[in-house]
Amino acid sequence: MHVRELTADDLDAAWELGRFAFGNTSERAASTRVVVPGLTRYGAFDDAGRLVGKAVDLHHGQWWSGRAVPAADVAGVAVAPEARGRGVARAMLTALLRGARERGAAVSALYPTVAAPYRACGWETAGVLRTVDLATAVLPRHRPDPRFAVRAGTVADLPAVAALYERVTRHRNGLLTRQGELFDAADPALPGDGLTLVEVGGELVAYATWQRGRGYGADSVLTVDEALAVTAEAARELVGVLASWASVAPTLRLCPLDGDAVSTCLPLESAREHERDLWMHRPVDVARAVGARGWPAHVRGFVDFSLTDPLAEWNTGTWRLAVADGAAELIRVDGEADLRLDVRGFALLYTGAASARSVAQSGLLRAVGVAPDALDLLGAGGPAQVIDYF
Repeated sequence: MHVRELTADDLDAAWELGRFAFGNTSERAASTRVVVPGLTRYGAFDDAGRLVGKAVDLHHGQWWSGRAVPAADVAGVAVAPEARGRGVARAMLTALLRGARERGAAVSALYPTVAAPYRACGWETAGVLRTVDLATAVLPRHRPDPRFAVRAGTVADLPAVAALYERVTRHRNGLLTRQGELFDAADPALPGDGLTLVEVGGELVAYATWQRGRGYGADSVLTVDEALAVTAEAARELVGVLASWASVAPTLRLCPLDGDAVSTCLPLESAREHERDLWMHRPVDVARAVGARGWPAHVRGFVDFSLTDPLAEWNTGTWRLAVADGAAELIRVDGEADLRLDVRGFALLYTGAASARSVAQSGLLRAVGVAPDALDLLGAGGPAQVIDYF
């Protein structure tokens, strides 16, 4: 078996492999027939030259406390049934990480169909993308505020929508920047069936993208792909528009962004979980992952730790983490540190998914004669979240 980047000549076989793996019955998209900027496709081939595995490196960026961190987000991993259990996925992911590091990526996220193979390769569970259902009738009613203008958006409004998305997301952790070749290459089009805008004085302050669905009976669902606002007043105006669908769409379906202006207007205590998608994270290059992100300006300190990363040997070694004035760096130091961290533990700490004591209890951090708490410094800045499925 050998692994290499796929060429245009390999794309038919890659699509067929994905169709078998994921049971895809939809019409083949045009993007699967051509080389697409902003992503790298990897394939594993047997001795006869037959494609037996595939994986895609999406050249994303992730926001981390105000700074864009280059990412290698993973999608479309599939292995032919006859080749499963033979190390194909591990070989592809090893090549993907190496190639991602060479192009400058720092971190990686993915949605697993099953977590165990990715854990064996250094990714660890860091959060859940939740899709919830709310009875539209329980949304708070709102008398329209004359200060706000509410209208349907057009393609010409998409740059303003992208700018508002960045205002909401850039100071959080883990969310996609939605910048770069992969997004620039996409044809500008309205997402879903509709785009609702809320403006004040000509400035966009809230938006929702939505899909109407079918029918108007008891089983009708309005799917809100995204609803974001930059003020509480704008969020209430937007939620009031969504509430107006109650007579023809009894259910509202959306992915809430924890603690944002819109979510704090929603009666989430009444929500029912519709779907949950586990996501996992890992560093591609630990020094780059630490140096590229933003850090809370009030946090200062340093800690030494030893790291083990079986797939990305460039991460293995003893490091000193130093944080000050909103920035940080990892510096290689000699010897073995008292805090010994597995790469999966690094992922848990970096994303704020667990404290150092919890990571130690999981067996992913060993503290030799010292308390593990100093490594909480690696998770300063709050937990990560994602709202894009890829």
